[in-house]
Amino acid sequence: MPETPLLDTIRTPEDLRKLPEDKLRQVADELRQETIDAVSVTGGHLGAGLGVIELTTALHYVFNTPADRIIWDVGHQTYPHKILCGRRDRIRTLRQGGGLSGFTKRSESEYDPFGAAHSSTSISAGLGMAVARDLAGGDNHVIAVIGDGSMSAGMAYEALNNAGALRSKLIVILNDNEMSIAPPVGAMSAYLSRLMSGKAYQTIRETAKQLSKNLPQFVIDRAAQAEEYARGFLAGGGTLFEELGMYYVGPIDGHDLNHLLPVLQNVRDNADGPVLIHVITQKGKGYAPAEASDDKYHGVVQFDPVTGAQKKAAANFPSYTKVFGDSLAKEAEKDDKIVAITAAMPDGTGVGIFAKSFPDRTFDVGIAEQHAVTFAAGLATEGYKPFCAIYSTFLQRGYDQLVHDVALQKLPVRFAIDRAGYVGADGATHAGAYDVAYLACLPEMVVMAAADEAELVHMVATAVAYNDGPIAFRYPRGEGVGVEMPQNGVPLEIGKGRIMRQGNQVALLSFGTRLAEALKAAEELEAKGLSTTVADARFAKPLDEEMILKLAREHDVLITIEEGSVGGFGSMVHHLLADNGVFDEGLKIRSLVLPDEYTDHDKPDRMYGNAGMDAKGIVSKVFEVLQKSEQAAAKGRA
Repeated sequence: MPETPLLDTIRTPEDLRKLPEDKLRQVADELRQETIDAVSVTGGHLGAGLGVIELTTALHYVFNTPADRIIWDVGHQTYPHKILCGRRDRIRTLRQGGGLSGFTKRSESEYDPFGAAHSSTSISAGLGMAVARDLAGGDNHVIAVIGDGSMSAGMAYEALNNAGALRSKLIVILNDNEMSIAPPVGAMSAYLSRLMSGKAYQTIRETAKQLSKNLPQFVIDRAAQAEEYARGFLAGGGTLFEELGMYYVGPIDGHDLNHLLPVLQNVRDNADGPVLIHVITQKGKGYAPAEASDDKYHGVVQFDPVTGAQKKAAANFPSYTKVFGDSLAKEAEKDDKIVAITAAMPDGTGVGIFAKSFPDRTFDVGIAEQHAVTFAAGLATEGYKPFCAIYSTFLQRGYDQLVHDVALQKLPVRFAIDRAGYVGADGATHAGAYDVAYLACLPEMVVMAAADEAELVHMVATAVAYNDGPIAFRYPRGEGVGVEMPQNGVPLEIGKGRIMRQGNQVALLSFGTRLAEALKAAEELEAKGLSTTVADARFAKPLDEEMILKLAREHDVLITIEEGSVGGFGSMVHHLLADNGVFDEGLKIRSLVLPDEYTDHDKPDRMYGNAGMDAKGIVSKVFEVLQKSEQAAAKGRA
C-alpha cells in the first residue's frame, strides 16, 4: 500500500475541510495513489475516477457535505469520493460479495444522496432536491456532476431546460474529459471564469438589467445580444447552456486546484439561480498506463500498480458478446441490408467487431437508447435490417419507443440483448432481470434466449431471416459453455423448442443458459431414481405450445427455469397450461426465477446458487415439490 500520511488523517470531508488550502495538492496526490492501489486489488472502473481526483477533493473542501448534496452521474468516478467519505477502510472490498458497491448507493452512506449507475440522471435528481430545499425553506447547496458523454442523452437537456425555467439554485458541473466541447484551457480562461463567477461581475450584470428596464425594447434586445456575444467570445461554448437558462462559467482546468477552488467558492457564495461550470479533465490523469490508453483502463480487472499490466485469466471459451459480434459480421458479408446500432457501447455489445468490417453500416448514437430504438425503426421502414445491440438493463430506457415506434408498427427491428440475467460485480443496477417480462407481453413480439454460444449463432441467423415484425434474443455476460460451434448459423423455426434428453417423471424446461445446470440436475435426479426430461424452450414468445403441453401431460412434475424475473417465461407457460386445463389434471408445476428483490453484487455462480438456480437448487426444488405432494396425499388419505 502507498504511503499516504495526510490522507490517513482524513476520515470524512469534515476532516478535509480543517486543512489549509495549500495542503490540498498533497491530499489529491495521495488520494490518486490510494485509488490506483485499491482498484489494482479489486478491479473496477479506474480511468474515470483518476480524472476527477482534484474535482472530488475541491468539492468536498468547498461544500459542506453531506448537508450540501453532491450527485455523481453514472458512478464510475466515485471511488475517490468513497475514500474521502468514511469508506476508505472498506475500499478494497469494491464490487466484491458483501463489499462496497461500484456506484453511489443511498443505503451505503449519507454522502451518497442519490444512487447512480445509469447515466444522465444527476441533473434531474439534483433539480428535484433543489426544489425540495426551496419548498422547505432550506439553504443548502445541490451540485450535480455530469460527464460530457452523459450529455448525449436527451434527459440531461430536459433537466437543464427545466432548471433554467424554475430558476432554483442548482450547480451543474460538466466534467468534459474528451475535449469534445471546448478548446484547451489555460490561465486566461481560468481568470475569466473567476471573474464571471465573482460577485462584482454578477452585481454589474444585475444592475445593468435593472437600469435597462426603462430603456426602449430594441435597446434592451441589442444589449442582451452584445453581452451574449461577449460572454461567448470570452468563455467559449457556453451559449447553448445560456439559452437553456443556465449561467455558464468555464471552461476551467479540472486538475488545477488554484483554478477550481476560487470558482467553486464564488459560485457557492454568489449564485442565486442555476449555474453550469464547465471543467476540463483527463481520464486516467496521473497514472501513465491509463493516460496512454484510457479506453482499456475505463474498466479493469486486477492489475500491477507499478506496470499497469492487467491480470486477465486466459479465456477457455469465446464470450457471448464476441460470438454475437462475429456472427453478425459473418451474416453481413452475405446481406448488405444488415446494419448495427449501439448506444455508446460498441465494445461491450460486440458491435465493435462488426464495425471493423463494416464501419459505414455501424452507428454509435451515444448514450441515447430512446433515439437508438426509433432510429432503428426508421431504418427498418426503408428495408434495412437493423440490429439494435443494447444491454438488457439499458434497453429499459427505450421501452416506450420499443412499444410505440417498433412493435405497434410491426417493424422488423432486431434487438440483441446482452447482459441477460445476473452480471456479477455490477450488481442490481445492471442485472438483466426484466426484459423477458416487458417484451413477451407485447403482441406479436418474438423473444428468444440462447442456451449456449452455438445457439446464439443460430439466433443471429434467425433474426436476419425474420421480417414479420420485431424480434429479440438475449444472452448473458461472460464465456460460453464450450459446445461445438457451427460454421454457419441456421435460422430456427419460430416458436419451436427442442428436447435435450427424454424421461417420463420429471420435466425440466429451461429458457436460456441455465440449460447446462438443468442437464447436470437431470443426471443427479436419474441417479436418485427419477427419470428426467430436459427441454430447451428457445422461445418465450411464441411458446412451443405442442412441446410444453406434451411435457405437462406426460410428466408428474414440470419445473421452468429462466434467468429473469417473475412475470416472464414461467408466467407465459403457466398461462398456457391454465388455458388448456392442464392444472385440472393434477400437474405439479413450479417456476425457478430470479428472486423478487434487487440482488447485490457478487460472483455470478454464487448469485445463481443463492437463487436456487444451479443444479443443486434445481434438484432441491424437484424434491421439495414431490415431498409436498406426498404430504398432501397423506393428508387426503387421513
